[in-house]
Order: sequence, then C-alpha cells, then structure tokens
Amino acid sequence: MALTTLDPHTALVVIDLQKGIVAAPTQPHPAADVVARSAELADAFRSHGLPVVLVRVSAAADGSDATPGRTEAGHGRGGQRPEGWDTIVDELSGHPEDITVTKRNWGAFFGTDLDLQLRRRGITQIVLTGVATSIGVESTARAAHEHGYHVTLATDAMTDVDPEAHRNSVDRIFPRLGESGTTAEIAELLAKTRS
Repeated sequence: MALTTLDPHTALVVIDLQKGIVAAPTQPHPAADVVARSAELADAFRSHGLPVVLVRVSAAADGSDATPGRTEAGHGRGGQRPEGWDTIVDELSGHPEDITVTKRNWGAFFGTDLDLQLRRRGITQIVLTGVATSIGVESTARAAHEHGYHVTLATDAMTDVDPEAHRNSVDRIFPRLGESGTTAEIAELLAKTRS
C-alpha cells in the first residue's frame, strides 16, 4: 500500500545498523546508502521531537543466549565476533535521547523492552529501516503489526544480502503489513504532519 499518513505519535525504528552487519555486501542498496538514508530520517524525527529507536543484535561470546533450534541453514552457537561488531554505526550514534534496544533474535520485539518503550511514549505507528530486509526488518514489521502498530516501511532505507529475498519482502510481505515509501516521501509527509 502506498504511503498515506503518519500518526502524530510515530517512532523511527532502525534495525541492526551496526558495524559488523553493515560491513557485509548487500543488495539492492549498498549498506552505506541505507545508513545515510536512515540517518536522514533519524535527523528528521529528532527535529520533530519524535523517538528514534536504534536496535542492535548481540550475543554472548559462548553462544549461550543464541536462539535454540535446528535449521537447515544452521546458525552455529558462539564463535568469535570481531571487537565492536555490535556497535551502532557512527552516523546514527551519539544522540542521548535515542532509545537503544538490544535483541538476541531476528525481530526486535521478542525478548526486549521495545513494545514497552513505544507504549510509554504513546506511539501508535513505526517507520522501519535497516538490514536485512527479509530477516530483522520483516520480523520486526510482522511483530509490530501483530502488536497493533501502524507500520511504514522505508524501502530505500533497507537492504539484504540476497536481492530476491529483499524483493519478496517488499513486493509480497510488506503490503500485507503496512504502507511503504521512500525516505524522501516519508520525510516530506513527516514535515507536513508536524508543521
């Protein structure tokens, strides 16, 4: 569904724009472009006094808090990650008013205080950006929809390691969960809504 409105109480939720994840090759958008567009939206939200939530994924070095279960893809338990791999990128960090949520799963709602943080602020809608479209962003969008939030997806501010997985989320899944728009369209609508 095309972008139609933003609620007065909307938050930006940025998924996994952290050093270890944005270093991977992504398609169809380079991770650097996704970071820049997400930072642009974050600045716009902050300038209007709206919350910015920075979600990062992390895990214990020994893998003790990794999600359980067998998958065909495998995910391994533990394994050494480079120092700082779970640090939010510089372009988005350094704003003390932002909310940081650390997750251990694909989605940002399960096992975190994201829903509580949003509800305490009266948030009724979220705008999502981040990496990877078909994993962290889609899982969070599904949960947000299930929690009763209006969902908007900034489709040029998200990307994936697999371009077909990105397309599947954008073309087939997201229209069932909310509205989609570009960074520019969302920023323009935000300016109109908040003026």
